Amino acid sequence: MYRIGQGFDIHKLVDGRKLIIGGVEIGYEKGLLGHSDADVLIHSIIDALLGALALGDIGTHFPDNDSKYKDADSCVLLEKTYNLIKQYGYEVNNIDNSILIQEPKMKPYIPLMVKKISSLLGIDENKISIKAKTMEEQDSVGEKKAVAVHSVVLLKKTETEK
Repeated sequence: MYRIGQGFDIHKLVDGRKLIIGGVEIGYEKGLLGHSDADVLIHSIIDALLGALALGDIGTHFPDNDSKYKDADSCVLLEKTYNLIKQYGYEVNNIDNSILIQEPKMKPYIPLMVKKISSLLGIDENKISIKAKTMEEQDSVGEKKAVAVHSVVLLKKTETEK
């Protein structure tokens, strides 16, 4: 049995924060604003994983009004989420992601992101696709005010579902 989930996240670019996408710190003049480290790619994947099994969203499991998640490492949240998915008897078949960002260019960082996510989930790198697109200077992403990500995950059954 297969289950599909879709995730989306967007964070504002601001001064004084690190830019972390896909568990990789990217040298840039701005970073993403959020309660945690604001890793927009990891957050989108978490929502896709949770959505595939109708388990709510990232805010349900890791609320932004809970101080224990202040400046949290999103990679740790992804590991916790995937452990929950495995408890339900599912594993990742594949993940497809599109990062919407005007700048900086993501191409040099994508292999590092794939490696990081592969390591966190314990899956082969060839099960993870990450693409980056500009918004052709349109909307908040194109105006370099925000970064957004769309993710789709396909889960496959490994044992009896809860």
